[in-house]
Amino acid sequence: MKTFLIASAFIIFAHTAKSENSFSYIPEIHGTLRAKYELSTQTGKNRFEVRNARISVTGKILPIISYRMEADLCDEGAIKMLDAYMRAQPGYDLKFTIGQMRVPFTIDAHRGPHIQYFANRSFIAKQVGNVRDVGASIGWSYGEKTPIILEAGIFNGSGLVKQKDYWTSSLNYSAKVQAFLMRHINVTLSVQKATLGQVNVFMYDAGCYFESDKWHIEAEYLRKHYKADAYNPVNAFNAFTAYRIPLSKKISSISFLGRYDYMSNHSKGNYNESGLLTTDDPTRHRITCGITLSLGKSKLQADVRLNYEQYLYENKSVITNISEQNKIVAEFVCRF
Repeated sequence: MKTFLIASAFIIFAHTAKSENSFSYIPEIHGTLRAKYELSTQTGKNRFEVRNARISVTGKILPIISYRMEADLCDEGAIKMLDAYMRAQPGYDLKFTIGQMRVPFTIDAHRGPHIQYFANRSFIAKQVGNVRDVGASIGWSYGEKTPIILEAGIFNGSGLVKQKDYWTSSLNYSAKVQAFLMRHINVTLSVQKATLGQVNVFMYDAGCYFESDKWHIEAEYLRKHYKADAYNPVNAFNAFTAYRIPLSKKISSISFLGRYDYMSNHSKGNYNESGLLTTDDPTRHRITCGITLSLGKSKLQADVRLNYEQYLYENKSVITNISEQNKIVAEFVCRF
């Protein structure tokens, strides 16, 4: 895969057929702000939180060369650099990207905060399949009646903050294919090798969704294997539906949503004193229902999300974080 990516990069940079009259040097600046209030219905405790304060800069330096930088100034109180990459794209059908990015894997984990359907992400998007890393990827799109998008990449496995002194003899990889059927249906398959602490994991994901002007119906399944059976395989599932009703100009729409998601015992790669991987996330089911009010337009938008989350743990004796218990969430999101 490394040879294929390098050869593809040279082909793209050698491609000069695209017109130089259809782009601007002026960068675009976008931002996303999420603030929310949460009330634990089990303990009666509550809190306010700024979940995200993201700022991004995108632009072009040549017709086929673009860049993107995005940082979160308040990711649960911490500053994080999220995206920092350059991309060569001689045409719609082929692109080469190098830098720090979200790896091509899953459906739900690829949604930014402003296009999420619920106030809190699914278990697939948060705990099991959420990976950003430093590396290089190539994407290829083809087909008109049935568009297909192929993406594949190789990555350090160092994550976002351990690049400087990180050297490895075994790079991670990820690959994803999407097919758009009959205009309204998306089918996505993806595979990934990743690193959790000192153990390698292999993940396989399959999902599909139906989307129309009013409906979005989606289901996704992920399975994670730990190398050398270091920990039991993890199963994760996410299914939800959203029904959107268009309204007036001031309030563009109201959406009614319902979700079920599940995750079996999961380890983040931490070892105990006996040298065994610990269970960081115990098996749980969750049912979420919600209402979303949307205001504004696509480039200047605001959402008000009201959700209720009901958690069901198979082992009722486990002690969980208060944020992983039954709660009401009111969230305000703006995007510019």
